[in-house]
Amino acid sequence: MKTLVKTFTAAALIAVSTFAMAAEGPGAKATKENVNLSTADFALEHYVAVTTEGESAGVEQLFAEDFNQKIQATNAQSNSRSEVVKAFKKQKGEKLNCTVSTAIIEESADYMVAKITLKFENFTKTDLVTLERVGNDWKVSKSINSYK
Repeated sequence: MKTLVKTFTAAALIAVSTFAMAAEGPGAKATKENVNLSTADFALEHYVAVTTEGESAGVEQLFAEDFNQKIQATNAQSNSRSEVVKAFKKQKGEKLNCTVSTAIIEESADYMVAKITLKFENFTKTDLVTLERVGNDWKVSKSINSYK
């Protein structure tokens, strides 16, 4: 009788764990987290979270395929989409100690230009960001950074 109870208990545990794994579906843990980028405001808000709060969800989704970043400093730099995505992924969870202000410079049905100002203790970073509608989502297509 004890053997029969143990057998049924083991079978029940196996069945429950199998159903639990099947409910997750194949590759459920490997799927990328989607972020709502249905409006320019959502996309801009997410961009600020990625750049200042170390948010890493939806980073690949946020940037347009032809995205580029220019940094206006002593040594002018240009970064591709893949370089920027990789850098933001490395900064996961790191929050910048700065005050953030955002101003929309120009906006239309399919296009937005915004100015993001990050005030640190000893300097200010200004980021001019261009967002474009791509299908049903908004993507960041260009970023120009300058420092004072």
